[in-house]
Parts: sequence; structure tokens; C-alpha cells
Amino acid sequence: MSKAENGILIEVQDLKVHFPVLAGSIFKKKMGDIKAVDGVSFFVRRGETLGLVGESGSGKTTTGNAILQLDRPTDGSIFFEGENITGIGKGEIRKLRRRMQMIFQDPFSSLDPRMTVGDIIGEPLIAHGLAGSKAEYRRQVDELLTVVGLDASMGNRYPHEFSGGQRQRVGVARALAVRPSFIVCDEPVSALDVSIQAQIINLLEDLQERFNLTYLFIAHDLAVVRHISDRIAVMYLGKLVEVASRIDLYHDPLHPYTHALLSAVPIANPGIEATREHIILKGEVPSPLHPPLGCPFHPRCIEAMDRCATEEPRMKEMAPDHFVTCHLYQDRQGKQ
Repeated sequence: MSKAENGILIEVQDLKVHFPVLAGSIFKKKMGDIKAVDGVSFFVRRGETLGLVGESGSGKTTTGNAILQLDRPTDGSIFFEGENITGIGKGEIRKLRRRMQMIFQDPFSSLDPRMTVGDIIGEPLIAHGLAGSKAEYRRQVDELLTVVGLDASMGNRYPHEFSGGQRQRVGVARALAVRPSFIVCDEPVSALDVSIQAQIINLLEDLQERFNLTYLFIAHDLAVVRHISDRIAVMYLGKLVEVASRIDLYHDPLHPYTHALLSAVPIANPGIEATREHIILKGEVPSPLHPPLGCPFHPRCIEAMDRCATEEPRMKEMAPDHFVTCHLYQDRQGKQ
């Protein structure tokens, strides 16, 4: 995949994250590797939102964790602001935390129930030495609460006293506390009611503009990422199958898996919804412990060809900034 020379904040090159599977109670024997992420390459431009979508188990969260060094890569490289951060030590990772943060999926389990919301938000300020006095600490915590749409007086309450949407706002405030430039949003609205999802997405968009933030927005729902993403990367069984701008992906999807995901997104107009095609994928997602040969999607693909079972397609640019890994569409372009 080609990359722009200017304005790239994050670049991932051939990233692999494999987890060993061990058997035996005393003498452990390696039985294989779970290939959670298996050769992923992409970039995120400064100030944009890259949506990363796919079914559960596709490797989306592991990709985000690897960028933040929560899961150490097995192979490949990760560059942040032009610096290779793949093999950095614990001390360097701690410094990196000031510039890279995460908003977690579950706004309740990610917050310590024994701490007040003010202490949860203020903890990163203390850890990174960003509050010189108690007064400054209090001022920053109050400001962060206000920025995410909560009243400053709520800082003395505990997480269980908040609704799900309010707790996620606390999680956003905690991520903002260290003034990062990059945030991994790991399905931040999937545990919320639909009406609250829109509020949190609007909040993230407002904060992005205000603080010049860059997002990797992880989700399994294409309807969610459509409203916040500039570009979208579609992931299946540890690999990227398509990367395109939001407009191109929704109006001209190329990969059969992307077609299937889009067909599952409901349309508000009942007349159109009743007549449009719904693609039902056969079978289940294969195990990342024993992924299929060739194209990982071919056992479930309604357009699979013989070569799909033996030859893995490479990612190719089919149109400006529109990449796909599919023999069918690459062959069609080659015949034109």
C-alpha cells in the first residue's frame, strides 16, 4: 500500500500478532498459534478518523492494542510520528502513553468502582506529573468533566451513580487528561443505547475538531463508523480485505465481504429495505488457529473461484486510495 509522505501520524507495516496455544499441565507443549492479526498494513493521517470494522474475532481490538503496545507484535513495524515504536522498552512505553490513549468498550468495567469519577480522571494527571498543585489538579479535573458534557460537581460521585452514556463520557475525559494526539476508540458505543450512541459520536467529533485528535475507531457496525470515519478499513480473520474512503466504500464496495456487511445495515425507508438484496454468508468464521489456505474469506464467499482456495490475494489499489484484496476484482481490472 502506498503512503502519503506528509501528514501521517500512524503507519502499520505487515503487523502480525500471534498468540501461542499451549497444552499440558506440567510440560507445556506448543500446539500452534492463534493468528489474531496476520500481516496488516495501513496508515492514519493526522487529524482523521480511520474506521476499522469486521465481525467479532477478526482482530480489530488486537490491532489497536498492538499500536498502543498493550499486545506486543510478533512481527512487523508500527511507526508513530515517524518513530518506530515496535520494540520500545517499558520506560519508553510510559512516555508514549501521554500521546496515545484508548477509550474502552465497556464504560463500567473500565472504571474502578472504588474510586470517585474525579480521581479516575485525575489519576493520569498525577502519573504523568501534569498537575503541579492540588488547586491545579482540581481545576483540570473540573475542566475535563465540563469538556465532555458533565457537571464539574459530579467529580465526587462513583461510577455506579452514572448512566452508561455518562460513564463513557468519564472514559473519554480520562483519555483526554494527558492531552494525547491519537486515541484508539475500541467499540466505544456498542454497549450503549442507540439514542446515546449518537450523543457520544457527536462528542467525539466535537473533541476531534477542538483538540486536533486522530482516531482509530473500532466497530463491528458499519452504520456506526459511517458517521464518524473519513476512511474505513474492513478486516476479516486477521487480515485487511478492503480500505477506502467512507464515500467510496458505501457507494462502490469491491470485496464480497464488504458487500455482505453493507447488506446487513438496515435502511430507514421500509420500501427500499423490503426490496434490496440481503447477502447471507454461509458457514462460520474459521478459527484463527487454523485459517484456510488461499483467501481467508473463500470458504464463505459466494463468488469464490478455484484459485481463491490456493492463492492468497495481495492488497492492490483499484482506484485512487481504494485498496482491495480480491482475485475477482483484480482480474476484472486487469481485463479492462
